Amino acid sequence: MIIRAFSGPLLITFVVVLFILVMQFLWKYVDDLMGKGLEWYVLLELMTYATASFVPLALPLAILLSSIMTLGGLGENSELVPMRSAGMGLLRILFPLAVFVGGLGLASYFFSNNVLPVANLRFHSLLWDVTRKKPAMNLQPGIFYNGIDGFSIRAMQKDPDTGTLHDVLIYDHSAPFQGNRTVVRARSGTMQRSVDGHFLILKLHDGHFYDERSPAADRGKYPMMRGTFSEDEIKLDLSGLGLDRTDRDLFKDHYKMMSSGQLRSAEDSLHRQLDMRVDEQRKHLANSLYITRERKQEPAFLPGDSTRRAEAVPPEQRTNHYDAAMNMVRNNLSFIEHSDQEREGREQQLSRFQIEWHRKRMLATACLLFFFIGAPLGAIIRRGGMGLPVVFAIIFFLIFHIVSFSTEKLVISGAFKAWPGMWISSMVLLPIAVLLTWKASTDSPLFDADAYYRGWERLRSLFRRSHAHPSTVQ
Repeated sequence: MIIRAFSGPLLITFVVVLFILVMQFLWKYVDDLMGKGLEWYVLLELMTYATASFVPLALPLAILLSSIMTLGGLGENSELVPMRSAGMGLLRILFPLAVFVGGLGLASYFFSNNVLPVANLRFHSLLWDVTRKKPAMNLQPGIFYNGIDGFSIRAMQKDPDTGTLHDVLIYDHSAPFQGNRTVVRARSGTMQRSVDGHFLILKLHDGHFYDERSPAADRGKYPMMRGTFSEDEIKLDLSGLGLDRTDRDLFKDHYKMMSSGQLRSAEDSLHRQLDMRVDEQRKHLANSLYITRERKQEPAFLPGDSTRRAEAVPPEQRTNHYDAAMNMVRNNLSFIEHSDQEREGREQQLSRFQIEWHRKRMLATACLLFFFIGAPLGAIIRRGGMGLPVVFAIIFFLIFHIVSFSTEKLVISGAFKAWPGMWISSMVLLPIAVLLTWKASTDSPLFDADAYYRGWERLRSLFRRSHAHPSTVQ
């Protein structure tokens, strides 16, 4: 009965939260999606992959919100009182739900480890193709259209019924470094696609053209060719306007496209590469100095009695030696700075793989953690619906999300290790879950204002001095 009462709110809240996250994605990429003439099935495919990528994040929030609503509704309808009166403790009542949520957590981890990498791979490859696609062919009257490579097209008027263009002007700058060398102008024209859709065919009527060629080699002049036509046909390549699908293998090495086993294997490879690179940098820096060089060669003058030996060197050679030493020091400092930057970049890349490995487990564990926050809280406040439970759910989720996002940035910067950095948000909420569960199990008046007032009065009575002469007024 409890699982059935929990499943309905869980499904509704999960869909609502998922919809909000997808709308956030659309708001972020709306400029890259609009005006490109994308087919409906391409947009549907992109939205499906985006929705799948938000499932592990939406599930903990849906569990938190639905658990507050379910237990709050049971408490509001006095359905928890008979259970408690029959001798069932709160933990015994919550046991079926805890098992059910634990199964959801395992399903979330399975989804993050097996389904999500494939969805992320297809989502990012398709998103890359969509954002690189040029706007669709849509001529606006009086406005130059530059979507076709090498051409700028303008029509002063466009008949909406027949599609006839009036006063057509075309600039051809397909030749590199030649500018608008060829200009075509026609009184009218029509526009249609080829049968295969790869070309745009412009049929122009009653026009003229100008073609200014490159300078002649002998005279250094700019010859010009011009002419008129009663009818002309121009074929423009539309391959740049199509949606070219990128090979997905180009994205498969990204950390979001890997399972836990692949992340561990990639992490070991990155560790070995980092150690090898650090060893190469150490050897290079050691060989650049005489005192740490593996095979020492006799220099112009040795350290020790350097003053006498330096004086024996001619002044012009001494200056050359000083300049060479200063250049060596500058090169070593520059090499050290570059090595530090390279090492920092490699360590950040390694941290991202470790973060993704822990994130899969952290979000799955958060399902059970949020349940033991929401269920006791709903039993305490005894209020169902979408009012007060939503407020508490948003507060706890914001705490979790802000702490998790902040610690992730600290892990990437190297201030924390992936463990325990990625689990700090769960550690922050764990005492709250334990406290709420204990308070709900013992029927403590956590949100009873009168209980806090009575406690305050008892505290004040400890510091209140008794009057020396009690009042005689009865």
